[in-house]
Amino acid sequence: MSALSGKYAIAGIGESNVGRKLGRSAMALSLEAATRAIADSGLERSAVDAVLTRSPRRQPQTNYSAVLASHLGLRPSYINDVGLGGASSVAMVLDAVAALEAGLCTTALCVNGDAQTGRGNLRGQLTSWIEDFEHPFGVVAAPITYAMPARRHMYEYGTTSEQFGAVAVACRKHAALNPNATFRDPITIADHQASPMVAEPFHLLDCCPVTDGAAAVIVTSVERARDLPKAPAYILGIGLQNTHAEVQYAASMTSPAMRGASQRAYAMSGLSPKDIDVAELYDCFTYVVLMTLEEYGFCKKGEGGAFVENGRIELGGELPVNTGGGLLSQVHSSGFFHITEAATQMRGAAGARQVAGAQTAIVSGQCGATGINACLILGNHAH
Repeated sequence: MSALSGKYAIAGIGESNVGRKLGRSAMALSLEAATRAIADSGLERSAVDAVLTRSPRRQPQTNYSAVLASHLGLRPSYINDVGLGGASSVAMVLDAVAALEAGLCTTALCVNGDAQTGRGNLRGQLTSWIEDFEHPFGVVAAPITYAMPARRHMYEYGTTSEQFGAVAVACRKHAALNPNATFRDPITIADHQASPMVAEPFHLLDCCPVTDGAAAVIVTSVERARDLPKAPAYILGIGLQNTHAEVQYAASMTSPAMRGASQRAYAMSGLSPKDIDVAELYDCFTYVVLMTLEEYGFCKKGEGGAFVENGRIELGGELPVNTGGGLLSQVHSSGFFHITEAATQMRGAAGARQVAGAQTAIVSGQCGATGINACLILGNHAH
């Protein structure tokens, strides 16, 4: 795998406008992001010969990659619908690299997004195992699923709600510097503690809001990327790990898939946690960021709570986290904006939220309530 490090790169970045109740479909948002990514790359649209995407949750569509390609006027030699929930965004980049390396394509468009607000509910889209094994026992929404391992972490390691709040505060502080973020008003730990309880121990501000938006990247060879107008973000490491389908099937509530995925990415890149300058970590709930910091090796197991305190994960701190605002404050989009933000940081083009001197970024995607994790390491040069 080390032979792949620095061989491929992100050559184009595109983001749709984001927000709530935009009155636009998931397809419209995805087309906007994809079109912007292609334009940003400087490539002709006809150069794109692979499309990887995920069907939107509220408007499910089989063969979604083919439908998206058709609306873009593409005739790709490789398509794939990547259905790994919050891990799908990073997994698309992993899949794109594999397809490029296999010679199935030369230039891949990866795009993920959704229109989740104002368009009904998911009741008719539940899988049978949720209806059979979760809903009858009161597990009726993601906050409940993630609340269980969060509470267990508090029990085992003394983690506090205020430490969860530090993650929310950092994400909002960064979102305030991002003109394409949904929630930009500052919040404090006191605001976090005063927000309504959703599923104990999660307050409202521990939970990512429902939002609309889409993002996209162009992945191609470094040789091709270097000839294009914008500086490439080099793909240095990728990794994926599956340990369980849902948290109730985990070996323990605090044993997630993150460690295995990150170890593969570190091994491929030849880097270690101390070499990472910025982290874009999946943050469906504040606790997930804290756990990912531990499992990705930035602190010891059980020390994530202390690690996020005192501005350590804010801009100017030891490890800036979710510099675009994350799912908690920018937009959901299954975490794809973490990829576009990391690539933007590697270009040095993030404006007021740019991490000074940043040369490396790590990105996480996860689902299955911590049982599926995909990890991506980017750099502004090949190592």
